[in-house]
Amino acid sequence: MPMKDYKKLWKVFTTFFKIGAFTFGGGYAMIPLIQKEAVEKNGWVTDDDILEIIAIAESTPGPIAINSATFVGYRTCGVLGSLAATLGVVLPSFVIIYAISFVLRQFQELKAVQYAFQGIRAGVLALLCKALWGMYKKNQKNWVSYVIMAGAFLLTGLLDVPVLPVLIGCAAFGLATAKMMERKAEK
Repeated sequence: MPMKDYKKLWKVFTTFFKIGAFTFGGGYAMIPLIQKEAVEKNGWVTDDDILEIIAIAESTPGPIAINSATFVGYRTCGVLGSLAATLGVVLPSFVIIYAISFVLRQFQELKAVQYAFQGIRAGVLALLCKALWGMYKKNQKNWVSYVIMAGAFLLTGLLDVPVLPVLIGCAAFGLATAKMMERKAEK
């Protein structure tokens, strides 16, 4: 690999490292920075490419910022570029969380820290309940939805079945039921 390609790989890594280190607010907050750096500043991809990349990144599993970085890196320098961009965008968070874990270990026995974490857990539980309620309100209310919901809860919550097979089963059950209802409607 020519030295010019290594310099470009390093530029991809450092650009995404900077984005990962100084963007707060989650993946969607990183998208404007990715667009500015990849399109306007470095010219690695076009605005149309960014729109395609974001559409693909949003529809694939995983965080949108990491997926977007991976796709921009791939378009810029191939497989090594995707590795450099992904590592660059993830490494700052990893290092920060790793450092915080050492600090927390030192103070985990303090009552104030324990109470703070109890409060955080309660807050997270409230946010999860809010998300659940919001999804429930938007979901179709029919017997199929209730069967899928109850089945998924029983399998994952009570029987400890792994989530992925349950999700695949829910999708298959939903598709099969929809096909049966279509056939009934045609008759």
